[in-house]
Amino acid sequence: MSHDASLARYNRPDRTVFAQHIRPACKPAVLEGVVADWPAVQLGRTSDEALADYLLSHDSGAQAGVYVAPPQARGTFFYGFDTHVTNFSHGPATVPEVLERLLGERDKADPLAISLQSTPIASQMPGFGAENRLDLLPDVAPRIWIGNAVVTRTHYDLNDNIACVVAGRRRFSLFPPEQLPNLYPGPYERTIGGVPVSMVDIDRPDLSRYPRYAEAQAVRVDIELEAGDALYIPYGWWHQVRSLSPFNVLVNYWWEAAPVPDAAPSEAFLHALLAIRDLPEPERSVWRNLFSHYVFGENGDPVAHLTPRDKGLYGPLDAAMRRRLKRQIVKALQD
Repeated sequence: MSHDASLARYNRPDRTVFAQHIRPACKPAVLEGVVADWPAVQLGRTSDEALADYLLSHDSGAQAGVYVAPPQARGTFFYGFDTHVTNFSHGPATVPEVLERLLGERDKADPLAISLQSTPIASQMPGFGAENRLDLLPDVAPRIWIGNAVVTRTHYDLNDNIACVVAGRRRFSLFPPEQLPNLYPGPYERTIGGVPVSMVDIDRPDLSRYPRYAEAQAVRVDIELEAGDALYIPYGWWHQVRSLSPFNVLVNYWWEAAPVPDAAPSEAFLHALLAIRDLPEPERSVWRNLFSHYVFGENGDPVAHLTPRDKGLYGPLDAAMRRRLKRQIVKALQD
């Protein structure tokens, strides 16, 4: 297993350093102390109760989505005996209810696993957002996660992400995007939290069942962060998150680093499953070459030899071309 020394580290980076050095590298990076001055971080260092009171003082009273799993789940939210069931329940609860339950479970040897996940701060506790701001991303809406010692299984996000540890400690386990086949993703339709998760328990891997995971394990990087630190996780990087303390708070920022396209790449992926995956191999090979050449540009500009007038849809797309493409796609799917 790799050590955290393999990750780039930046001490309290500013917006310029992030934009010019961290983000362009497209690799995970530790942002040491970047939120250490937040009032919430300072209160969390005083006591769990002090931070809980602070959160309550900003709470709007709205209900949030909360995951709860029994002690035998060992803090891991996952499937049950097969992928059609889960080992946890999910439902609405208020922040006061969650905090009271968390503090009550804190000293138990076998506590319930409790996690309020991915709650928009703007609607749940706007005052918190105003007093605890990440200067690196002033225009990105934050989300808050509150829980005890729980595990979010290995998954990827189709966004860039900065995860800020407000209270407690967290261990992140990271894998680059190309490790997808070695992580054995779960079903697309029945996910744990919106995207497929790895079926491998990376802390106790069963290599007889998932032998290719050994290749992912060889490049795995683990990093533990303290309150006040943050981790930049680039688009598509696989990561598992383990909370290590009985009371944990994290704030994260998901955003689209690239301009938003006219169509979601995930929709093109689904269309490819429908149109290409089940073709005979010789035909799939033809389309593989076409995608590599015209979509991914693996051979350089595919129409550099043509005049601007002749490049058509294979060249830069103007607004009229984009509208025409959309009409063609809609028509084809309706036929």
